[in-house]
Amino acid sequence: MHADRTSTTRFSVPVDAALRTAGWQPGRWDIKQAEFWADTLRSHTSPAGHRHTVFPAAVEAWAEFGGLHLTAQGPGRQLAPATLHLDPLHGLHLARTLGDLGRALDTEVCPLGEESDSRALVAIDTEGRVYALDHTGDWYLGPDIDQGLTTLLTGIEPVRLTAG
Repeated sequence: MHADRTSTTRFSVPVDAALRTAGWQPGRWDIKQAEFWADTLRSHTSPAGHRHTVFPAAVEAWAEFGGLHLTAQGPGRQLAPATLHLDPLHGLHLARTLGDLGRALDTEVCPLGEESDSRALVAIDTEGRVYALDHTGDWYLGPDIDQGLTTLLTGIEPVRLTAG
C-alpha cells in the first residue's frame, strides 16, 4: 500500500478531484466497514464450494476507498475513463473466477469493486497489484491501488493479461 496516505500530492489533479468529489480525503480510514466486507466475503461459499481469500492489501484498500462512487472529471487519455463503485461485494459470487486468476498469477486475488458502465470487476492481489476482469479478458491496472485508480479514472489503456 502507499506509504503516505495523508499526502496532499499523492494523486494527479483529475484523480484527486474525482476522489474528493466522491467523499475521499487524505487519512480516510473506515476499518469497521472494511472488516464487515472481510467477514462477509470469508463466510460466503459458492454452491460448488469456492471461497474468497481476504488479506491485508484488500482490507487496507477497502478501509481507505471502500464505498466510494467515483466518476472521472474529464476526458480519458486513450480510453473513456471508468465510473467506479468501490464495494467488494460486487465480486461476492465470483470466488471461483478470482481463485482461477490468482492461480494463474501465483497469488491470491480479492474483489475491490466494479466499473459501473462495463460491469468489469476490479480486484487486488496480496501484493496490492490491481486488475480488472471483464467479458473481453483480464487486465493489469497497476502495481498498487493508487496507480490502479489512476489508470481507470484517467483512461490510460491497461495491459491485457495473457498466458505466458
